[in-house]
Amino acid sequence: MDTNAVRTIARQELVVSIRNRWTLVFAGVFGVLVLAISYFGLVTGGAVGFQGFARTSASLLNMVLYIVPLVALTMGTLSFTSEKSGNELLFAQPVTRGEILLGKLFGLFASIFTAMLVGFGIGGVVIASQAGTEGSLRYPGLVGFSLLLALIFLSLAAFISTLCRRKTKAFGVALFVWFFFVLFYDLLAIGLTFLFTERTANLFIFGSLFGNPVDMMRVASLMILNGTDIFGAGGAALLRFLGGERLSVAILIIALAVWVIAPLAGAQKLLKHQDI
Repeated sequence: MDTNAVRTIARQELVVSIRNRWTLVFAGVFGVLVLAISYFGLVTGGAVGFQGFARTSASLLNMVLYIVPLVALTMGTLSFTSEKSGNELLFAQPVTRGEILLGKLFGLFASIFTAMLVGFGIGGVVIASQAGTEGSLRYPGLVGFSLLLALIFLSLAAFISTLCRRKTKAFGVALFVWFFFVLFYDLLAIGLTFLFTERTANLFIFGSLFGNPVDMMRVASLMILNGTDIFGAGGAALLRFLGGERLSVAILIIALAVWVIAPLAGAQKLLKHQDI
C-alpha cells in the first residue's frame, strides 16, 4: 500500500470538509454545547455556574453518544457517495481502491478530530479557568473514547455507502443504523432478557454489550470517570464476569477496535468487486 497516496487523498478530503464548512460548524456547535452543559448542568437543582471537569465529563457523555455517531454517519455517507463524476476521476488515478477508501476515512477522521479538539479544547480551557482543574486528567479519556466512537461510525458509513451505492438509500440506512444503535438496541436487549432464565439472561446481557459500540463507549467512559454506579445492566454484567475495571476497559477497547476494522474490511471487499 502506498502511504503517500493515502495521505494525499486524506489531505484532499480534509480540505473538502473544511471548504464545505462541516468542520467549522461542528467545532462551533460542539464548543457551544460543551460550555452550555458545563454552565447549566445544575439548573434543575436551582444552581447556575460552571461545573468542574468530573461532573461536566459525565454530563457531556450523553451528548457525545447522540451527536458524534450522527455527525460521523452523515459526513461519511456524504463523502463515500459523492458525485459520480468525482468518483470516476478519483478511481481513474493510479491508486488502489483500498488506498482511496483509507484516504477518505482518514481525511474525514482528521476533520472530526479537528472539530472535536477545538470544541473540547475551548470548553476545557473555560472550565479550568472558572472551576479549577480538579478531575481534568479524566477529561482526555472522554475525548479519546469520543474520537474512537467517531471512527467506528465513519467505518460503518463507508460500509453502508459501498453496500447501497445510491446516496438516498445510503442515507436512509445510515439513519436507521443511528436509530438502532443509539435508541433502540438497549430496549431490544432488555426486552429479550425476559425470555430467558436468570443465568442465561445475565450471559445474554454480557454478550449484548459487545454488539453495540455506543454501549461499549458509554460503559468504558463511565469506568474512567468513576461513574460505575450508573452504567446499567451491561456494564454491571461486564464487571461481574471480568472482575475488574482495568481488564474490562482493555477488553472494551479491543472490541471497539474490532468495530472499526470489521466494517472497513467489508467495505473494501465490496468495493473491490464493484464496477465504478
